[in-house]
Amino acid sequence: MSNVEQTLIPIAASIKQAIETIERSEAKVALVIDESRRLMGTVTDGDVRRGILRGIGLDEPVARIMNTAPRVAHPDDDPAEMLDMMRRNICRQIPIVDADGHVIALKTLEEALRVPARPNWVFLMAGGRGQRLRPLTDDCPKPMLPIGGRPILQIIFESLVRQGFQRFFISVNYRREMVQNHFGDGSHWDARIEYVEEEENQPLGTAGAVSLLPERPDHPMIVMNGDILTKVAFGSLLDFHAEHQCAGTMCVRDYTQQVPYGVIEIDEHRLSEIVEKPVKRYLVNAGIYVLEPEAVDLIPSGVPYDMPTLFDDMRRNGMTASVFPVREYWLDVGRIDDFNKANDDYFREFLEFETKPLR
Repeated sequence: MSNVEQTLIPIAASIKQAIETIERSEAKVALVIDESRRLMGTVTDGDVRRGILRGIGLDEPVARIMNTAPRVAHPDDDPAEMLDMMRRNICRQIPIVDADGHVIALKTLEEALRVPARPNWVFLMAGGRGQRLRPLTDDCPKPMLPIGGRPILQIIFESLVRQGFQRFFISVNYRREMVQNHFGDGSHWDARIEYVEEEENQPLGTAGAVSLLPERPDHPMIVMNGDILTKVAFGSLLDFHAEHQCAGTMCVRDYTQQVPYGVIEIDEHRLSEIVEKPVKRYLVNAGIYVLEPEAVDLIPSGVPYDMPTLFDDMRRNGMTASVFPVREYWLDVGRIDDFNKANDDYFREFLEFETKPLR
C-alpha cells in the first residue's frame, strides 16, 4: 500500500495546502479527513484545476473543491474486485476505510495491477459445437464467436490472467485449430496454455475432458465452460471454497420464472387458495466449478461424464460439495438472443483499458 500518511489533510485545510500534499504524495491525491480520521473527501490535480476554472482562490477551504463521495474499498475486499472497480471508474487510487469510514490505507492502480500469481490451474472447456447458435457456428466453435470484437474465450481467459492465474488447460474438439492458432502457448499473455484434445466423434461432456489432464493438480482447480461471460471474482470463489473445506464448489445463479396464470391450491377436492401469477425462484448451475485433486480423481478416464454426475459421485463418496452464489454479471452465450445481448452488454460491462496486449 502507498504511504497514506503523506496524503492526509484536515477538513480545514486550504486548496493551496491540498496542492502541496498532492505534489508531495506518491499517489498524487489528498485525502481530506475530520478530527477522528474519517474520510470526508478526496482531491486530485483535476479537482484543483476545475476549481481554478470556476474562479475559486487557492486560499479558500479545500471543501469547496473536494469530491465528497469518493469510491472507497475495505480491508477484506478481493484485490481483483478492487482492480475492476478502479478500471471501470478510471481512477488511479482508492482509499481503504474501515466500517466507520476511518482511513486505513490507500491503494494505487499500479499496486492493484501487481496481482500475485496463483498456483491454481484453470481448465476451460471449449470443445462444444454450439448447435443452438447456428448458423454462426457453422464454421466457428462457439467459444471463438466475437463479443465486442474479441472471442468469448479470450474475454474469459484475459479476465483470469488479470486475476493472477497463469497455467491453463483448454479442451478442444470442434474446429480445434481455430482455438489453438489464436491462443498458441499463451506466452503472448505471459501465461501457459496446454490443450486437451477430445476425439472428434466422442465428446466427453462437461467433466470427462478433465480426466485427460497430463498430471494431477496440486491445488484446487477452476473448471469453467468456455461460453460464459462473467465478472466473478475468482479469488473470492477460491476463498469461499477453502473456507468451507469441500471437495467441490459449484457456482449457482438465481433463476426466477413467473407462472402466467392464477395457480390453484386445493385441499382434496376443495379450493383452498388462488395465487395469482406466482414467481418461482430457483438456483441453477452457472457452469463454473472448483475441484480439489481428490474430486478430479473420481472422473473416469476417457468416457463421457458430466459435472452434475461428478457432484453426485462426490456426495456418494462422502465428500462435501458446496455452492457459491454468483451475484456478479453472468451470461451463458448459448442462443442467438444471448449472443446479441452479450454484444449489447459488452461496452457497458467489459470494455476497460487493457493491461495486456491483445491479438
